[in-house]
Amino acid sequence: MSSNSYILRVACDDQPGIVATISAAMSSRGANLAESNQFWDRKTNKFFLRMSCLFPESVTKDSVELALKPAVDRFSLKLKVEDETRKPKIIIMVSKFDHAMLHLLYQIKTGWLDAEVAAIVSNHEDARKVAEQEGIPFYCWPVNKENKTEQEDKLAALVQETGAELVILARYMQVISNELSNQLFGMIINIHHSFLPSFKGAKPYHQAYDRGVKLIGATAHYVTPDLDEGPIIEQETERVTHTMSAEDFVATGRDIESRVLARAVKYHLEGRVMLNDNRTVVFTP
Repeated sequence: MSSNSYILRVACDDQPGIVATISAAMSSRGANLAESNQFWDRKTNKFFLRMSCLFPESVTKDSVELALKPAVDRFSLKLKVEDETRKPKIIIMVSKFDHAMLHLLYQIKTGWLDAEVAAIVSNHEDARKVAEQEGIPFYCWPVNKENKTEQEDKLAALVQETGAELVILARYMQVISNELSNQLFGMIINIHHSFLPSFKGAKPYHQAYDRGVKLIGATAHYVTPDLDEGPIIEQETERVTHTMSAEDFVATGRDIESRVLARAVKYHLEGRVMLNDNRTVVFTP
């Protein structure tokens, strides 16, 4: 039997009856529950829920939202319903280091990431050949102090034009302005080549090497006006030793960055990441 698959995401103040009311509403539409995750943040008393449900083919997204309206009104729910079978559009931004971008493209090609790359944007020409080989529109927009606002306006227009749901900074070595960070809050993921909150800013591997650390890592986070302080989605570390050079740290870090960014993008696109003030709730598979 044909069916429609929708992801429901709910955030609200915690109170009795939320799950029961939502479940009853979904049952009234003939839902078959495929996956359910929930979390109560006791410190803030916030409740988060993600449900993946299969519905009869006749049940539309609007019908699901209508069934949930009494629950929305009763519990003041922040509700989002998405078609699980959609192919989200993304924009990848990169400078000269292309390893994270190449890993994303590979994971899309293999089907592990289900997304359509609407565009690759760079402040250098280096990635043009890869974009052309993959049949992806490429935009080279060099950035300096004089044209930064103009170039960011172009990016905002491109997001609007393509309908992109996510902008990925795959080692895009430019600081996003406060204005654009606020405009696209929750829609820009950055990979920082350090285990935040340690070693923010430029050359974090060299900072780590100078401090003689024994673990290095990478952090995927949402972009906010505060540099490298946005809500963290995913992290990973790897052990290093005193015999390694700063360049060895960089080489080791490239693999970590690629893996961490790909996982963060996957979690976001599958609706598994929910913002909880300056933190995140991540419902991993």
